[in-house]
Amino acid sequence: MKNTITTPIINLEFSPDWQDYQLLDSGNGKTLERFGPYKLIRPEPQVIWQKSLPKEDWDEADAIVQEAQTEYGGQWHFYKSIEKQWVMQYKAMKFQVQLSSSRHVGVFPEQASHWDWIIGQIKHSQKPLNVLNLFGYTGIATLAAAQAGAKVTHVDSSKHAISWANYNLKLSGLTGKPVRWIVEDALKFIQREARRGNRYDGLILDPPKFGRGSDGKIWDFYKSMPELLEACRGILSEDAQFIVLTAYAIQASSVITAQALQEILKDRPGYLTTGELATREESGGHIISHALFSRWTN
Repeated sequence: MKNTITTPIINLEFSPDWQDYQLLDSGNGKTLERFGPYKLIRPEPQVIWQKSLPKEDWDEADAIVQEAQTEYGGQWHFYKSIEKQWVMQYKAMKFQVQLSSSRHVGVFPEQASHWDWIIGQIKHSQKPLNVLNLFGYTGIATLAAAQAGAKVTHVDSSKHAISWANYNLKLSGLTGKPVRWIVEDALKFIQREARRGNRYDGLILDPPKFGRGSDGKIWDFYKSMPELLEACRGILSEDAQFIVLTAYAIQASSVITAQALQEILKDRPGYLTTGELATREESGGHIISHALFSRWTN
């Protein structure tokens, strides 16, 4: 089966198995979410409807991200005294979340469906897998792959993110697993791996829309992805098992991410699915789409 997509089916994918996370409500450009023991209010511009819960429920929040002039900036304002770092859990994986100068807290709950899928791919494989996690951030996808039995290489240009991910590995009791930590620009790393003849059976790609590496090099999704995709083709093993690509906050559709994977795969057989990672609020049932994704398995 070739991966040419003529009429893509766009899937909305949810993560229903959370215990430590809830999207409680949303409205008027904000979300009310529970991360472990704390309720947080964060900005979400795409939320154009009215809140479903009364003001009293929102007033129970522990902290709020105050409006910022930049897309990724912001400052936390605390209504109550809370820890700035705490531990959450998804199934067998534990990880630290923390409040910083951003709306992000170190976990993207909508990606839990990816973690489950990755674990399934590795456990059902007929061989030990060598997995590469590019733009690995705090490493929950790395935890999933390592827990399932893969050898994992985790790459991120931020030393802070690498330290955070390594700490999450320890929290999850996975320190004995074969995980390699690389602080480097993703493109430079895979180009060097290709020259060395190193190949990977699974690729996890979660590139940002915009970023700046440790060496000051600018990452721009639209300008940088073509070269990255070409380089990824050179490190894919002959009998590769899977690829996951996630794209946040870009003016595109999941048809784009599907065709991006096809650039890596060319004529490789397998199954390609594409869609959006989403969460559904518990109050009014509204759905928030957070990211585009495409996944391929052989």
